[in-house]
Amino acid sequence: MKKDRHSLILKLIEQNNISTQDELLEKLLESGINVTQATVSRDIKELKLIKRPSSNGVYKYCIAENLPADEANSKYYSIFIQSVVFVDCAGNMCVLKCHIGTAMAACAALDSLNFDNIVGTLAGDDTIFVLCRTETDALNAKEKMEKLLKL
Repeated sequence: MKKDRHSLILKLIEQNNISTQDELLEKLLESGINVTQATVSRDIKELKLIKRPSSNGVYKYCIAENLPADEANSKYYSIFIQSVVFVDCAGNMCVLKCHIGTAMAACAALDSLNFDNIVGTLAGDDTIFVLCRTETDALNAKEKMEKLLKL
């Protein structure tokens, strides 16, 4: 039953822009699955679903692809992708623009993801500076971050 419900949830979020647990609960009920909000909440955690902005800027549930196996890293990954909106680099530095007030959390998450050849990071309110060893390292870090963010 749980396995079937999880499969249905993954199908529903892939086919619909679902942004709240209530919306997901409603879609499950429409599909003949009678569950509580608490069950939906647990399913979201177990499936490691995250919210990402859709093309219209509204956040929706999606599958967290390429998540590290380690649970702590998956939390850092989630914080990072929900906070960062833009990545660019100049020389051996990368600049990340974040939603207002989220840069420090995103920076701590980035530090925890252990990117190669990053010397250090510095966060403000909505901007992160990432110092890399070389220009090539900065370009590689930018590509890796954009891949995580699907930019």
